[in-house]
Amino acid sequence: MRSVRILLAILLNALALAAAAVLVPGIRLEGWGPGLIDTVLAYGIVGAVFGVVNVVIKPIVTTLSLPITCLTLGLFAIVINGLMLMLTAWLTTFTPVAFVVESFFWDAVLGAIVVAVVSALLNQFVVSPQRA
Repeated sequence: MRSVRILLAILLNALALAAAAVLVPGIRLEGWGPGLIDTVLAYGIVGAVFGVVNVVIKPIVTTLSLPITCLTLGLFAIVINGLMLMLTAWLTTFTPVAFVVESFFWDAVLGAIVVAVVSALLNQFVVSPQRA
């Protein structure tokens, strides 16, 4: 059951990143073939990398930046999400697929907003098991 949840998280990340690539002009995927299978695998790889970044790095950065996040009334969280998107783009340069984010200020921040909104919408449709 745990592996199904991990695969579902990768799928949701991949869909959110694909939406960001479609909606934000400075975000794109490079290094994949023209076929549908190639595209799905490429977004799967990027979704997995993004998931690992969000699970491992993001809690540390969020904890360390808690004072500035409180001072900005939570708006700095958007900057943190943009940084996680940039980190994902850098880490995917070591894979066969490259997730490209051209600039930080508009592309990464706007992409982070798109990813957050799409992830929130997709998570509304995913049924989570009730804990007893």
